[in-house]
Amino acid sequence: MQVFHTESKIIITCNKRLSTYLQQEVEELGFTPVRVFPTGVELLGTVTDCIALNLNLRCASQVLYLIKSFKADDPKQLYDNLVEIEWEKLIDFTGYFSVTSNVNNEHILTPLFANVKVKDAIADRIKSVKELRPNSGADANKTVIHLYWQDSEADIFIDTSGETLAKHSYRKIPGKAPMLEALATSTIMATHWGRKSTFINPMCGSGTLAIEAALLATDKCPGLFRMNYGFMHIMGYDETVFFTERRKLKDKAKKETGFKIIATDISADAVDIAQKNAKTAGVEHLIDFSVCDFADTEVPEEPGVIMFNPEYGERLGVHTKLEATYKRIGDFMKKDCLGYRGYVFTGNPDLAKKIGLKAARKMEFYNGKLDCRLLEYELYEGTKREPREE
Repeated sequence: MQVFHTESKIIITCNKRLSTYLQQEVEELGFTPVRVFPTGVELLGTVTDCIALNLNLRCASQVLYLIKSFKADDPKQLYDNLVEIEWEKLIDFTGYFSVTSNVNNEHILTPLFANVKVKDAIADRIKSVKELRPNSGADANKTVIHLYWQDSEADIFIDTSGETLAKHSYRKIPGKAPMLEALATSTIMATHWGRKSTFINPMCGSGTLAIEAALLATDKCPGLFRMNYGFMHIMGYDETVFFTERRKLKDKAKKETGFKIIATDISADAVDIAQKNAKTAGVEHLIDFSVCDFADTEVPEEPGVIMFNPEYGERLGVHTKLEATYKRIGDFMKKDCLGYRGYVFTGNPDLAKKIGLKAARKMEFYNGKLDCRLLEYELYEGTKREPREE
């Protein structure tokens, strides 16, 4: 089964409301989406294409390569279809595989039951040919097979990513209530920041926004931080393809920027964590970290973007205290950030009203299951003027 050279449907998944930014990434890589939906992008390609996608994408979660589509009304029909696939040409009988699934079928009360049927079909097929059963379990660090089964329509995929791509592998110390890396990148992309002007992140926490901004500005892709993917455990994998693609990432990455990225937090512990994460990402020299109240953050004269991700009052902080904080954020942007574009990412619309500025745009996101907005404020100097081109 020559999946590395055979074109099939590829589904790239992402968190809900990130598909617009994922589509942009996919197109910049030279691929043409067949379909874009709220949690992903569909295109055609080979598993070799999946290698490039896995190494380059910042907003994605998984890159799934379709093996087979079929009808299955019940678990028996599911098993019968799966056992016909030549799994012995995909999974080494001495190897290890795991199964994930997205199932909505009247005969399935728990996805775990569907996963077991998939595992049984794969193991039984390989044993019938090789006389040995491969090991299986829950770990996603080897071969991963994904079942998508809705009513009587079933698709079986190779998950070429394995562990999720939404975490970019540099954040060894998460800090309190961290923003997922894929979400952080998407919110920065939503600002239309040109990656050539000042980027300021007060209340930086564990530093994710500032680090992702530095990675975007230097064209440093997440694939540089990771050495294990699902595609590496498929039979026929040629490691030279991976290392060639990885070399391309290294060659295009820039070492310096001609502008400032500034990150501050009132917590010395938070700044220490952010600096350590930035060092792991190789961008600590590009970010000016400071311990201070956000209102004392340095604001260079050369304008750009200033972006806040304050507490929402859902899990952290006291609501009345946060009302005062949000008002101070608005006052700081009005007074000290003229000429910039200001952004506040929040999951609390009542607190957002305390900012006291009219949002030019409100962009929808989810942070986990929490409905959030990225609010854009045009901070004009004097009379209203056209926004600066970057």
